[in-house]
Amino acid sequence: AAILLKLGGYGLIRISPMLNPHPPNLMFPIMILALWGILMTSSICLRQTDLKALIAYSSVSHMGLVTAAIIVQTPWSLTGAMILMIAHGLTSSALFALANTNYERTHTRTLLLVRGLQLAFPLMSTWWLLTNLTNMAMPPTINLLGELFIITTLFNWSTPTIIITGIGTLITATYSLYMFLMTQRGSISTQFRLLTPTHTREHLTLTLHLLPLGLLIMKPAIISGLFT
Repeated sequence: AAILLKLGGYGLIRISPMLNPHPPNLMFPIMILALWGILMTSSICLRQTDLKALIAYSSVSHMGLVTAAIIVQTPWSLTGAMILMIAHGLTSSALFALANTNYERTHTRTLLLVRGLQLAFPLMSTWWLLTNLTNMAMPPTINLLGELFIITTLFNWSTPTIIITGIGTLITATYSLYMFLMTQRGSISTQFRLLTPTHTREHLTLTLHLLPLGLLIMKPAIISGLFT
């Protein structure tokens, strides 16, 4: 999720200039599929019962925004695509790491069975909250900057796209909160009374994911290519 999806985005960025200016009969079908994919994969996340499947579908939803931005081929859209790819690479990897810490202790990925883990792992619950807020592009994260660049570019390209991107952003916030509430809140199952404590290496792994996201917002030109 953190590497392979971004290799696909990098390939699109390298190949798209060869087709510039894009012929309309090639541009519009890809754009429609990318925007429709944002809504479909986000909606699928709302009915997922498997934690890893939910995180994987959310990655596809974010990459739909990146694909649409790359197709537009403007400096703002490519900048937004680059920022969102790097931000999502760190965020998605952190979510998978968190899902793995849950699985190692509960041996299940079903959301209904892993509720109430905040009572057992309060510090890990803090990591869940921060990562989910980053996934839903809350300020002042770098994810918000990338999405603003892309949504603004798509709005300039075609005004009705603001409806699709707006609904997609709303659904993203919904399933991010759904994922946090389903895994952390509620009463813990009686079969999970004796759980292995979290390790320092796990907290270090999550720190190394979220710390760059916090630092990059102070100088986003590093990953946006806008050094002037």
